[in-house]
Amino acid sequence: MKLLAVIFDLDGTVLDNEDEYGIAFREVLFKLGEKTDSEFPHTQGIGVEENWQRLIPKYKIKTKKSIEELSKETQEAYLKMLSRVTLKEGVRNFIQDIKDSGIFVALATSNTWPTVEQVFDTLDLEGIFDVMTTGEEVKYKKPDPEIFLLTAQKLGVDPENCLVIEDTEAGIKAAKDAKMSAVAIARDSKHAKVLKEAKKVIYDYGELSPDMLTSI
Repeated sequence: MKLLAVIFDLDGTVLDNEDEYGIAFREVLFKLGEKTDSEFPHTQGIGVEENWQRLIPKYKIKTKKSIEELSKETQEAYLKMLSRVTLKEGVRNFIQDIKDSGIFVALATSNTWPTVEQVFDTLDLEGIFDVMTTGEEVKYKKPDPEIFLLTAQKLGVDPENCLVIEDTEAGIKAAKDAKMSAVAIARDSKHAKVLKEAKKVIYDYGELSPDMLTSI
């Protein structure tokens, strides 16, 4: 494979923020009268609105609030914790190494632009990606491949010349269906098992180099 572009997911891949989103969903569920012991009551990688479409029937929630209102509450709860969110260790240097190698770097996230914008302002990420695609730009979010295909189109690169870095099962499926190679970054060994469909699973960006990516 001639590697021309690396496409990163944001939440859980570039950002170390899985815990904060888990807390945000639990807080909103609690306000709705639902208490859950699950660390991550939501399905990671598919988008906040899409999660509420699943959570309402799962918990048989009765509420007059719309999906949009519940999603807004979840994002607000998450953003209140933004000062706790950090970058994954080594990711900034790794992205720079990729760019120095002459390879495009892009972002494809199911999250919304207003949330992404606040994150970028807080963590000084402006200008780090050559191209960015957010959930509002596609009809179908991950695990549908649309967001990755659109990102490749923006870059002017064929999908088979792209590699995706993801942290969710939905993201890995989307990448594979887009005919792109996929590397997964896992929190722990239990999480790694969920990501087994990726061509390579890592725990730290120190395990990767631009040269290594070309052989995946």
